[in-house]
Amino acid sequence: MKKQDSGGKIICQNRKAHFSYAIGDTYEAGIVLLGTEVKAMREGKANLKDSYALIENGELFLHDFHISPYSCGNRANHEPLRVKKLLLHKSEIRRLYGKSNEQGFTLIPLKAYFKGGKIKIQLGIAKGKKLYDKRQDIRKKDERRSMEQSFKIR
Repeated sequence: MKKQDSGGKIICQNRKAHFSYAIGDTYEAGIVLLGTEVKAMREGKANLKDSYALIENGELFLHDFHISPYSCGNRANHEPLRVKKLLLHKSEIRRLYGKSNEQGFTLIPLKAYFKGGKIKIQLGIAKGKKLYDKRQDIRKKDERRSMEQSFKIR
């Protein structure tokens, strides 16, 4: 787990999100979890890789967010791919609903972290990148890396 700027610990990040999507606005949402899910997340056993958020009946839900079963859990352990409810203000959900209904936009969780003893999810409004956009990003990263290496040599 890495330290975050706001004083909380990052549990997991979706690193492919910035490569595969152009991220617009970001929102911080609370998440409704079971006890064993919280304990498993404290152990760092969570994965945001293929997860996404959907708005259903005016409520925001997180799909395919994998939380491994708690190691000391018993028969009451949680389902790893259970759909989890996200907590946002109604006005923010309406704004996200309007944005996500536009062509090509989706809601992607970027990271999960602790903040003030509670687990938060950072959501981003994302639009899928084309192959040539990804190539440009790789080219920029390579140029930046070569410039930094040339400064180190001097």
